[in-house]
Amino acid sequence: MSVSIIIPLLNEEKNIEILYNEIQEVAARSRYTFEIVFVDDGSTDNSLSILESIQKENPQVIIISLRKNFGQTAALSAGFDMAGGEIIIAMDADLQNDPADIPLLLEKIEEGYDVVTGWRFDRKDPFFSRKLPSQIANKIISWTTSVNLHDYGCTLKAFKREVIKSIHLYGEMHRFIPAIASGMGISITEVKVNHRPRRFGSSKYGISRTIRVILDLVTVKFLLSYSTRPIHVFGTMGLLSGGVGFLIAATMTFQRQFYGMAMSDRPLIFLSILLMFVGVQFITMGLIAEMLSRTYHESQSKPTYYIRNVLKCSEDKRN
Repeated sequence: MSVSIIIPLLNEEKNIEILYNEIQEVAARSRYTFEIVFVDDGSTDNSLSILESIQKENPQVIIISLRKNFGQTAALSAGFDMAGGEIIIAMDADLQNDPADIPLLLEKIEEGYDVVTGWRFDRKDPFFSRKLPSQIANKIISWTTSVNLHDYGCTLKAFKREVIKSIHLYGEMHRFIPAIASGMGISITEVKVNHRPRRFGSSKYGISRTIRVILDLVTVKFLLSYSTRPIHVFGTMGLLSGGVGFLIAATMTFQRQFYGMAMSDRPLIFLSILLMFVGVQFITMGLIAEMLSRTYHESQSKPTYYIRNVLKCSEDKRN
């Protein structure tokens, strides 16, 4: 079987050769054939020239040079599109992911899992700025998506080709690949992997990514639960809002008719009207979303289901 290793990078000139040599050591001991896809995400140092020199020595090295810095998700997506292996592995270029863990991922794929994700159980990063926010985020993502993993942020993952080729990534969604793939009914497992301190260069991650991750999490949750039935989420909110508004208006009308209580000088009447209008708007949004959902699936012939296997009797048995 063939393996494609996807490595997005940005200004990692001191790490590239070390990482390449470590991967080659793993490949030399493996019964798999390896190709390495480096995705240069707009580096401004000598990363690209180093990659070109490596490629001259090894034709199994593929270089994708992006026109500018598009971000890790886009770089991984470019690598996935170019990969030709039956098993696709993603990893960082900063040497914190250990290539020696690649056989662990491949063993789990051989056991029948569709996605194998790394768990940096002994993470070598600052606690308050990196580890603590990551732990909180992992709990929230696991609870929201119902896919319980210890470490969504670990780039070191392995995928069967048919799984990753069916996924399109946007924003910062590379960390949500296991959750997105779960909607296809695939099997996922997690393995403990080594995590090493960064030796050269600086981290490209910051606390500012938190807001983008939260927004992408909302998107992922919507896609997992309601992409083919958006009226269920918008319609529910519309009925709740409109129902509360109607109850408030009905109560005030009853008070006016039987107790002579004034309505015009009470702010609740405006709140009830607002809630009913908002309810109508939510239901209208749901109907529009339903039409967009159908256009999205039908125009691209995108299935609303994923088949694992088809079993048929032979013609001889049927006759």
